[in-house]
Amino acid sequence: MTPNEIRALSFASADDAEELARAELYGLLARLWFAPPDAALLQQFRVAVTEAPEAGGFLEAPWQALVAAMRATTPQAAAAEFDALFGGVGKPEVFVYGSFYLAGFLNEKPLAALRGDLAALGLARDETRGETEDHIAGVFEVMRFLIVGDDIAVCNLEQQRRFFRAHVQTWVERLCDAVEAHPQALLWRHVGAMTRAFVQVEAQGFDLLEL
Repeated sequence: MTPNEIRALSFASADDAEELARAELYGLLARLWFAPPDAALLQQFRVAVTEAPEAGGFLEAPWQALVAAMRATTPQAAAAEFDALFGGVGKPEVFVYGSFYLAGFLNEKPLAALRGDLAALGLARDETRGETEDHIAGVFEVMRFLIVGDDIAVCNLEQQRRFFRAHVQTWVERLCDAVEAHPQALLWRHVGAMTRAFVQVEAQGFDLLEL
């Protein structure tokens, strides 16, 4: 991820492609939910654009808060917070898997349904990764793929809408609730707030498609 990409993700300027900005924001959020930011990513945030194209835009405040939090932390502090919230031995403080929020347990029917939809899209799990497909980073990466992929039979607005409705909108805000309410969440409180705002914007956009 280059500094130019960070600028694209932060807020597209009038000359940027809106679809690229959406895809890159999905990619950034997937990265932050998957692992703590390293020194290179934190450095990119030190030069990230903080303004939205229109003052007071819906994503402006949560983005500015996230940028400020990223600038205030260190790799060591971010890693310790990530481990306290999402890692450790046994049950984590905050689950990042859709099945937990949809069924109350991991590896349940929602995961099977997701796997079926991924297979229909020609996608499969990376066996080198230990996380199941319903990890928030995984579903966000699928959304990114559906926006920027080359196969228009798969990568189109209708497939984005279907996948978002079934596998993002159904549970991600509940994850945001959990992390924002946790007393140990400092940086990830802002990751959660940015994620919530972005999911709400996406939902409104898909609502317009259905009118």
